[in-house]
Amino acid sequence: MTAKAEHRPASPVTLRATAGPGQPEPTPELHELYRGFEQELLIPLWAEIGDLMPASPRPLAQAHLWRWANLLGLAERSGELVPVGRGGERRAIALANPGLGGAPYATPTLWAAIQYLKPREDAPVHRHSQHAFRFVLEGEGVWTVVDGDPVAMRRGDFLLTPGWHFHGHHNQSDVPMAWLDGLDIPFAHHTGSAFFEFGPDQVEDRSTPDRSRAERLWAHPGLRPVSQNGPRVSSPIAAYRWEHTDAALRDQLDLEAEGHPGVLEPGHAAVRFTNPTTGGDVLPTIRAEVHRLRAGTTTAARREVGSAVWQVFEGEGTVEVGARSWRVGRGDLVAAPSWQPLTITAGTRLDLFRFADTPIFERLHADRVEVEGAPA
Repeated sequence: MTAKAEHRPASPVTLRATAGPGQPEPTPELHELYRGFEQELLIPLWAEIGDLMPASPRPLAQAHLWRWANLLGLAERSGELVPVGRGGERRAIALANPGLGGAPYATPTLWAAIQYLKPREDAPVHRHSQHAFRFVLEGEGVWTVVDGDPVAMRRGDFLLTPGWHFHGHHNQSDVPMAWLDGLDIPFAHHTGSAFFEFGPDQVEDRSTPDRSRAERLWAHPGLRPVSQNGPRVSSPIAAYRWEHTDAALRDQLDLEAEGHPGVLEPGHAAVRFTNPTTGGDVLPTIRAEVHRLRAGTTTAARREVGSAVWQVFEGEGTVEVGARSWRVGRGDLVAAPSWQPLTITAGTRLDLFRFADTPIFERLHADRVEVEGAPA
């Protein structure tokens, strides 16, 4: 019996001996060494250190703008042509960052999409290990049912679907509705940690309460039910309502006008959605905030490790990310890659929703923030 020849996969890289600082002198012997590296699928650090260990982050993702009006038009057309049901699961259209090679990712760790549900239409129940939220730009009439708890969706509301919770949607109105979906799908994909499971074809509770059971138990300012002990990985609050977010932002700017502290910087109010059981972020991989700028305000340039997606909720202004600059209006979305300076100027009063992968980097102790004019 003869031994089978050992199968060697094709080399993923071709090494070339080149002269330069810190590089060995190109010789036939060095070329032979490099061919040996290729055959064994090895890559020497001295040939790659500039890419592997740059002086500062060099993200593949690019700063990019998506116009909400264009997304909504395509979503409406999809509603005419694409059914919602098993297999496709959702009529959700993902933002694909032009720097990520056609992957359906807004940034390397964040997935963002416009989801569209027609009148009297259901999206079937499923669950997945990825963490998700919904942010409603406009409209109402849809209830998302999370582990059997119906949660109303209305303009300005921020709604959670933590990982591995069954959820489906049903539109009880006579008009379609679209909203922003955000998930950590790219992070789960790259780490090989994704799971998915079907639930019922339709939601089990078709009631339409004004408040979910989760809100009735948890969404009272500064109050926690004594019956619910211990921290939770994700926030148990199903929906953070716009009336509370709006009031918090308004009060910050009113306090500033009265000469008291509270704003992030002059003319710039901001709030972060938090988990009431820990005081931390609502989801273990996603940070979510809403920012409000007075008309004429320009933020200090800020850059940080990790990426973010911003959506204009109301108003008009200019967003600059790195060397890119755009005039933005209601619904428009901007991807801000890692360590790219970001500045926002409000033409009118400007409200923006922001979600980011910051919790991942904080847990890894790899987070870093630099703000123009702040002490180093």
